[in-house]
Amino acid sequence: MNYSTILYEIKDNILTITLNRPEILNAFNRDMMSEMIDAFDKADSDDSVRAIIVTGAGRGFCAGADLSAGGDTFNAEAREDREGGVHPDGGGRLTLRIFECKKPIIAAINGAAVGIGATMTLPMDIRLCSTKAKVGFVFSRRGVVPEACSSYFLPRLVGISQALEWCFSGRVFLADEALAGGLARSIHEPDDLLEAANAIAREIADNTSAVSVALIRQMIWKMLGADHPMEAHKIDSRGIYFTGKAADAKEGVESFLEKRPAKFPLKVSEDMPDFYPWWEDRKFS
Repeated sequence: MNYSTILYEIKDNILTITLNRPEILNAFNRDMMSEMIDAFDKADSDDSVRAIIVTGAGRGFCAGADLSAGGDTFNAEAREDREGGVHPDGGGRLTLRIFECKKPIIAAINGAAVGIGATMTLPMDIRLCSTKAKVGFVFSRRGVVPEACSSYFLPRLVGISQALEWCFSGRVFLADEALAGGLARSIHEPDDLLEAANAIAREIADNTSAVSVALIRQMIWKMLGADHPMEAHKIDSRGIYFTGKAADAKEGVESFLEKRPAKFPLKVSEDMPDFYPWWEDRKFS
């Protein structure tokens, strides 16, 4: 796929996906949805990609939905996107794809992140904010409801009370509040934001097993919905049994004992355990 709304750049095993409609603060449309889904598909199949950074071009991260359709912006009846008599939310299609990703994802929120610009970051693993960042779950002020599976992700990240306050009011808030509320990991000056995101990605890319990281990502995310710690024990046990006898564990221990950098041989594209994925695919119906 040729991209018109995003940039896709790999450097030293780190993929940077840049939302690239700066003239309208990277407003989200269906082309961007399709291109981002394709980009995550491509990243998952590329063993050279060890970590992903998502950021925005220009002053904004993503100012939300493209409102060029006016009052029909959120009217699915005006679009041909029915599936089985219902209308799948485009933001949800993207966040579900991010949720299933095998690579760690860092959001570098450089400016306004509003509506889908905020909710698309929720299934990403780490969020960093620029001092210029502004975040808003503005749905109640547009007469709609939160989308992109954010009613699942947001309270799990920040707690139900904080999630409801932000969604009830629909107000836009600054990076300091995002940090205090548990949404952001840290705040950085604009010129330092990508450097900080790259430092986290570099730590992962240079020092860890790709297969271990892929399994860890899904183990921790999927256990958010478990009803008992026994479910975690089942997956932990299968995971440690598989990884413990695999080549990466041997290399991890020997490199530590020999005081040298590890060179993990396993590849996500080829060497995931046969029990992966252990969850059932969910259908939209």
